Amino acid sequence: MKLAPMLLAGATLTIAGSTAALSYSSPINVDKKGVALHGYDPVTYFDLDKPQKGSEKFAFTYFGAKWYFVSAENRKKFAQSRGTLIPEYGGYCAKAVSENKLADVDPLAYKLVGGKLYLNSDMKVQKIWEQDISGRISKADEYWPSVRPKP
Repeated sequence: MKLAPMLLAGATLTIAGSTAALSYSSPINVDKKGVALHGYDPVTYFDLDKPQKGSEKFAFTYFGAKWYFVSAENRKKFAQSRGTLIPEYGGYCAKAVSENKLADVDPLAYKLVGGKLYLNSDMKVQKIWEQDISGRISKADEYWPSVRPKP
């Protein structure tokens, strides 16, 4: 995952207070309230057959974004994951990043590839992205450092 090395250098985390002290802006795709993944629980993408909406009751602020979870157990799992459960490209559309731009996502337009979560802006875009997954990932990996939101 592209974000994991940065997590160790810049984040101070505490589960009890659900806060993260960051010395940089977050490259995570968030809504106007600062919520990542449109409120979906990132753990459910990996552990369940389909993603589920999380709850503010189990919120956790990490990497400059609020993440919602379906349970305290999922929140703990995420907190201990060292960034490996964060969607690739900060949760921005994988196809858009492969074209050197940013776009919001539909949290249900996703695919797990090599243990990583990739999201796209809608199901139509998802199908286009799936026609050349490895090529799109390669291009997105190349463009992400320059296209990602900066501090």
